[in-house]
Amino acid sequence: MSRSWYILNVYTGYEGKVERTIKSLLEKGDIDSNVILDVKVPLEEVVEIKDGKKKSRMNKFLPGYIMLELDLPEFGWKDTCAKLYRIQGVTGFVGNVNRTDRPMPITKDEAMNLLQKSGLIKGDKQVHVRQSFNIGDIVKISDGPFASFSGTVKEINLEREKLSVEVQIFGRPTPVEVSFLQAEKA
Repeated sequence: MSRSWYILNVYTGYEGKVERTIKSLLEKGDIDSNVILDVKVPLEEVVEIKDGKKKSRMNKFLPGYIMLELDLPEFGWKDTCAKLYRIQGVTGFVGNVNRTDRPMPITKDEAMNLLQKSGLIKGDKQVHVRQSFNIGDIVKISDGPFASFSGTVKEINLEREKLSVEVQIFGRPTPVEVSFLQAEKA
């Protein structure tokens, strides 16, 4: 037996329900807590700026999937998997073609990446900023050394979540780079 993370495929929108059902089965003793060690729905923090206000919320960054830490025994794993398959909304394990096949774990690196991204383990927790900027928009810089300056968006870098804004400094157009969180539509 070896502890590994597995990805369980579920109907989109059923992630929370399936997670609660698995935890309930663990509490009742219907599923062995030595086999299912942890259940996680990967979430990420999304910051959205509307009307000059920052709103933060949690979004599923893998809709339709749940992470399970399992210590599957060599014999008897089929019983645990059969109980999971009977939960409404569960379609199967990622990487398995047939339900009769032993589930395939994800690599330790993949598991660490997913857990870090969702902030479930220490590391670089990523906050995704939902941008609503377009090239040519007039924005007001709300934070940083150029706070209170207004300018025109010239470039948008989605990967780095940065804007290139052309502002007037001493009467001359000057490009400055700001993050999505530092700018708001004027």
